[in-house]
Amino acid sequence: MGSLAKQLSLIVGQAFEDAGLPVELGDVRVSDRPDLAQFQCNGAMAASKIARKNPREIANDITQSLAENPVFAKLEIAGPGFINITMTDEYIQNYIASTMQEERMGVAQYAQSNQTVIVDYVGANIAKAMHAGHIRPTIIGDCVKRIVRFAGFNALGDVHIGDWGLPMGQIISEFELRHPEWPYFDDDFSGDYPKDAPFDYADLEKIYPEASGACKEDEARLILAQTATAKLQEGHKGYTALWKHFLKLSKDHIKANTDAMNVEFEIWKGESDVNYLIPEIAENLKDKSVLLESDGAYIIDVTDKADKKELPPLIFYKSNGAVTYGTTDLATIYDRLKTYDNIARMIYVVDKRQNLHFQQVFRASEKSGYTKDGLDLVHIGFGTLNGQDGKPFKTRSGELPRFDQLIQDANEKARARIDEANLAADLSEEDKQDIAKKVAMAALKFSDLSNQPHMDYIFDLDRMSSFEGKTGPYILYQAVRIQSLLAKAQDITKQTTALSINNDDRPLALLLTQLPDVFDLTYRSLSPHYLCDHAYNLAQEFSRFYAKCHILSEEDDAIRNSRLMLCQHTYKQLDLCLSLLGIDIPEKM
Repeated sequence: MGSLAKQLSLIVGQAFEDAGLPVELGDVRVSDRPDLAQFQCNGAMAASKIARKNPREIANDITQSLAENPVFAKLEIAGPGFINITMTDEYIQNYIASTMQEERMGVAQYAQSNQTVIVDYVGANIAKAMHAGHIRPTIIGDCVKRIVRFAGFNALGDVHIGDWGLPMGQIISEFELRHPEWPYFDDDFSGDYPKDAPFDYADLEKIYPEASGACKEDEARLILAQTATAKLQEGHKGYTALWKHFLKLSKDHIKANTDAMNVEFEIWKGESDVNYLIPEIAENLKDKSVLLESDGAYIIDVTDKADKKELPPLIFYKSNGAVTYGTTDLATIYDRLKTYDNIARMIYVVDKRQNLHFQQVFRASEKSGYTKDGLDLVHIGFGTLNGQDGKPFKTRSGELPRFDQLIQDANEKARARIDEANLAADLSEEDKQDIAKKVAMAALKFSDLSNQPHMDYIFDLDRMSSFEGKTGPYILYQAVRIQSLLAKAQDITKQTTALSINNDDRPLALLLTQLPDVFDLTYRSLSPHYLCDHAYNLAQEFSRFYAKCHILSEEDDAIRNSRLMLCQHTYKQLDLCLSLLGIDIPEKM
């Protein structure tokens, strides 16, 4: 169905076309000056160059041709040729009434023929505790997946675990030094390796930095780690069994953290899952003359004649035969294309400092022939999470805060806010904890997503957990208020009533017509801040509407029921926006 502005664009565009001008000049958008008009069209300005006429004269011709159309209450020319548009209340009412009947509320479908989109985010590493640096990709990646899925695509989230390479050899060799009696290190061992690891995750995340530090200080120790890495990658049975313990414990750790954020993944693969494909890919690319030898290494030249700056080649094999992150990322693209049908897009939600890396990988994919048939590779580079001093967010000891600690802090802050406001006072302790979790997630997610992804932002739990201002908890409070109002309305005798708006209702009604355009902006830019803005604007406008208008206390049945319909539609839009942001609305607050 599209937004009200899009419907008006069709009408005004036809008037431009009838005047012998391009139809796209009739584009209508929400007015920059709502005190003067509801919508505006600026096409006469561009049309003046084409028609060689004064823009006000063109605007006058367009308004004259539209004057008899009953959808317009007022058409005025402002400034050098802007057309200000005010709609009839009847037209607005009919639009909202029709979108109320639609599950998607006028939002378009974008996918064709069951297309698949893979969203690659989080990228946690084996044996390393998730930290504050994983908060942003978790929140942004999950939201992008939800947006793409609502757009009609088969959206799959891939956690893409870092589970290969030298760190694995460092840990294995450290365990071997400390526990040479373990069967994993006995080449003559022929029995079954232990089902459960002889260590827990706390041991694992402690031993990795110790092993890494030892390798930096002692070359002999580094050689042991490199040897262990090579044996693991060659399929050493004992090392492989030990590595599988690392993988199991690490996946459990990652899942516990992402579950706490209400974030799910459909794909749980890592770098190791594509390792076996690398020789096959290398031979294929050599045959295509894409993989070239250079000083003992093998590279892919990713330059293009149109480049203004030189782009370094992607190193596929180092001179010592080792692969790089570029190699495994290219192999992952190859693997996905073999595994999943009809992939339209791969979206990577990774720190913006990795932009050069993804330029190289995407170019290498194109030159290798993998990026074809319209496959789109996208890097959403996010900014840093900063403390209140504007510097990267760290603990007093200089370390990145743990992921699970940040969630716990957010839950505790949310519970304190709820108690301070005396909310949920009549509910059970279990219900209060559930509400606190939802408020905490709203605080964390909305604070992040209300910024454009590439921007840095300040992590301030006091501000983001407030029930006032542009915050997730404020929007939740307004949504719960609407739920409560609608629940009470069930006890009121209602008539079947057509939607009818007046001066007090109109600002909220007009805002409700913008959702399709808001989602379109969000989907095309993959920037959730547009959804955040719309949800906040709705919450604010509903608060004004609630303060100004009688709703349940309105004596006129028709007006009361019409306002309840607006409340219901407002709640549906808030619920959709928040669900796309990964935020759940409590039943009570």
